[in-house]
Amino acid sequence: MKTIALVTQKGGSGKTTIAASLAVAAAEAGETVIALDLDAQGSLMAWGNDRDADTPAVDQIDSERLARLSELLDSLKAAGMTLCILDCPGIASTASNLAMKAADLCLLPARPTLMDIRASKTTVQTLMGLARPFAFVLNQCPPHHNSGRARDAAEGLHLMGSLASPMLGIRADYQDAMAAGKGVTEYMPQGKAAEEIRQLWAWTAKRLNDKEKTNGRETRVLSGETHTRVA
Repeated sequence: MKTIALVTQKGGSGKTTIAASLAVAAAEAGETVIALDLDAQGSLMAWGNDRDADTPAVDQIDSERLARLSELLDSLKAAGMTLCILDCPGIASTASNLAMKAADLCLLPARPTLMDIRASKTTVQTLMGLARPFAFVLNQCPPHHNSGRARDAAEGLHLMGSLASPMLGIRADYQDAMAAGKGVTEYMPQGKAAEEIRQLWAWTAKRLNDKEKTNGRETRVLSGETHTRVA
């Protein structure tokens, strides 16, 4: 099982919205997904309670279970889960630190603003200290975001680490899907937001698989498959 943590120390970055839609997109791509809400506000859990679909599974982790996060992830793997998405609090916290330690990849949502970029530095320093792989997700970008403020923000984030692809635009579908208890790929399958999230999942899945290529051996762990090839 692979684990992704959505972490940020800046509220309003769209962290929970990305976590929800990414979980749905991964499930649609064949993963057996569980999304865990580590935030006491419970926004992801509320979204899960609004859903009619049985997948992905959604659960909220209280402080008692949080202390045993590593054991919990092991049990989820044993239960057949192939992907776990951790939605962390939007502040520096024990929950975020434990999630970052446990994650195979951390995604850091950030809006194209100077405040968001500055707020990302503390999280980056923590991740570097933990030697955890991470990438920024530039979110809520204005139209034509390949130029102007979003482009400048992307260049700034590149200086601090990897930038996931694609950049996500300001689109009503994201918020409307959350309100309906859906991911954007369910809510408006042919929309631009749905296309962005599918591309983000494809980028993330490749990054997770690339991480498995070590010591001359390649192991594919996503989609319930394990294929090992000697290079």
